[in-house]
Amino acid sequence: MAASATRWMMTAPKAPMARHAFEPQPGPGEVAVAVAGCGVCHTDLGYFYDGVRVNHALPLALGHEVSGRVASAGPGAESWLGRAVIVPAVLPCGECELCRRGHGTICRQQKMPGNDIQGGFASHIVVPARGLCPVDEGQLAAAGLALAEVSVVADALTTPYEAVRRAGVAPGVLAVVVGVGGVGGYCVQIAAAAGAKVVAIDVDERRLEALRPYGAALTLNARNGDPKALKAAIGAFAKAQGLRATEWLIFECSGTAAGQLTAYALLVHGATLSVVGFTMDKIELRLSNLMAFDARAIGNWGCPPERYPEALALVLQGQVQVKPFVETHPLAEINRIFEAVHQREISRRVVLVPN
Repeated sequence: MAASATRWMMTAPKAPMARHAFEPQPGPGEVAVAVAGCGVCHTDLGYFYDGVRVNHALPLALGHEVSGRVASAGPGAESWLGRAVIVPAVLPCGECELCRRGHGTICRQQKMPGNDIQGGFASHIVVPARGLCPVDEGQLAAAGLALAEVSVVADALTTPYEAVRRAGVAPGVLAVVVGVGGVGGYCVQIAAAAGAKVVAIDVDERRLEALRPYGAALTLNARNGDPKALKAAIGAFAKAQGLRATEWLIFECSGTAAGQLTAYALLVHGATLSVVGFTMDKIELRLSNLMAFDARAIGNWGCPPERYPEALALVLQGQVQVKPFVETHPLAEINRIFEAVHQREISRRVVLVPN
């Protein structure tokens, strides 16, 4: 099929991506998905601008937030033909010893589009059928959403969903989200939907303002005070709300050194620090604070595919809003859009849509 299928290929960091034709050929257990939309993630920018290493040899199409419709299927995957799907950002093999023990996020044979395999900045993407998340297009239409818009579920929403679940967010707890653009914005919404009182911290007042109607009970601009002042403000808020002064759940979503230092400085007794964002920058901290506060730190790498339907349900039921936080652009403008996102000229999550 579709010898006219194309992908936008990265040949080297910062080199303009160019469109190349290819023929999608799904093998056994694989499908070719006609891409409806692919989100531009901070991780993609890391690969392109910062030289973060990819596992697949260049040239490589980036992009791991993919939604679309199955256009063709290899042997054993025929039941997916014609179905609307979200492609998980990390696809475990499902068969190894780690997967059998429920540790698919650390599967050593996992496939991440735009890193291990060719990604979603393309007209089509070939992926394993195992783990695909089906999308009910009737429910999607009822929610007023396009298939392209829910591409961000593949990472920006499911990654914080898994972080919130693992941290144990529940009604009556205090959750603090550091960095509320993209992943962090959805983390605020998901934690609020789970019943937490959520404090949102960022250096961008536009992001903070955008989250006030969507679950941020308190917003703090980190430019207006050092971590000690932020911690005091959160403590006063917790006291006023009748919340505990201990056991805060802190989510570092900024993917910056400054954000990581801020999040670590907010530790209280019994706190949980969830590291969700990624940066190549190094920081210096006193690890003994974890011991002194009897706190814990958790790394978060994606979300198991079996939890995607739960996360998608939050969107389709209106508990988490996507539309106010995404904007679509033509895939053909990928080089201009990458630079605009890199320069922070666009504050919402960009979804690139094939022409």
